Amino acid sequence: MTSSSPLTERRYLLPFVLVTSLFFLWAIGVNLNDILIPHLKKAFGLTDFQSSLIQSAFFGGYFLAALPAGWVMQRLGYKKGILIGLLACATGAFLFIPAASIRIYGFFLFALFVMACGQCFLEVAANPYITILGPPQSSERRLNLAQSFNSVGAVVTPILGAAFILSGIEHTPAELAALSPAQLATYRAAEASMVKVPYLVITAIFLAVAALIYFSHLPEIREPEGKTSAPAQEQKFNSIWRYGHLVKAVIAQFFYVGAQVGVASFIIRFAEHSIAGTHEKMAAHYLQWHMFGFMTGRFTGSAIMKRVEASTLLSIFAGSALACLLVVVLASGSISIWCLVAVGFFHSIMFPTIFALGLKGLGNSTKLGSSLLVMSIIGGAIVPAAMGRISDLSNIQIAFIVPLICHAYVLYFGLRGHKPSLLTQPLISTVAASEAE
Repeated sequence: MTSSSPLTERRYLLPFVLVTSLFFLWAIGVNLNDILIPHLKKAFGLTDFQSSLIQSAFFGGYFLAALPAGWVMQRLGYKKGILIGLLACATGAFLFIPAASIRIYGFFLFALFVMACGQCFLEVAANPYITILGPPQSSERRLNLAQSFNSVGAVVTPILGAAFILSGIEHTPAELAALSPAQLATYRAAEASMVKVPYLVITAIFLAVAALIYFSHLPEIREPEGKTSAPAQEQKFNSIWRYGHLVKAVIAQFFYVGAQVGVASFIIRFAEHSIAGTHEKMAAHYLQWHMFGFMTGRFTGSAIMKRVEASTLLSIFAGSALACLLVVVLASGSISIWCLVAVGFFHSIMFPTIFALGLKGLGNSTKLGSSLLVMSIIGGAIVPAAMGRISDLSNIQIAFIVPLICHAYVLYFGLRGHKPSLLTQPLISTVAASEAE
């Protein structure tokens, strides 16, 4: 049973609310990609693999910006790091307007990369900041609650994206072949331009939140020293890998994010494949239900963690997602798509729970540990690309073997991998010996 320690202290309530709003905000960028994949696939005539490069560009930005973000937090603090992230997000979103005008797919990918770098700064700052805004005993529950508002954004974003980005105009390969070059160019130009207004609005939202954060007071809180903290001279990149549970958390986060992004990226394609006559707007409803389950699971999971250990709940949810994906791979028809929808519920607690378990006991290495955990988000660039390639070579159903394998490791982490390993023992012994001398 978990401790019933308070969620946070009264003095940290306003900072908790402000930073939690960021969790809602970055859901916009992440979850609009699931709409952009089928939309830009249509607008540019892409293969499944080529369309999956949207996630590769986005999560590649997360990977490359993670360590710089951690260093910025160390030197400038959380507030300035958050402001840098919001301004980068606004820049990336604004670049969608010229990308749509000149209709170059690579420009879209660059805009997504810039936006992702900004969101990486937000995640590197917000996740550890939330864990230290209150008692350590309730850090997992506090982070799950904050991430619950991210899931609200994950539900709202596909609905708005489907309404304002997806045109509902689709042509079969034969119909496209029958169009003249001028008609085809006009059709694809109109599709590409659908993103202009939504991303202009997103730009304005990021700038407005940046102004709000700038004029607000966010206390700069120093992380408490953990029991396994090394002395200052050992707080370097190499030494942090001695924390075995952090290493396993980085691997688990890589597989989880890859699976979560891969599943959401190809729900629309899978629905069109599994149920004959399903068009893109109809298929988008399954994505919306998937995200609704994700949101429901976040709030439900946060409440359950008052009574159930975080690692135990993670194991239950990982095992359930594994079972659902087995049905997706082996079954056909509506049962397979609804099992895929259900995976959203079981994905809900995984990211914040793995994140919080991985940061346990890092002390002054918390910001660097946070950077490594955010770097592991590169799984979101690799797994969807692997799924896209498998889909092109066989079919989209077979491609879901990849997230199934990913969940096997997440299950291991929940059962055993989260526990402190022997990798921390040599560090402790060395420090103790040096102090004795």
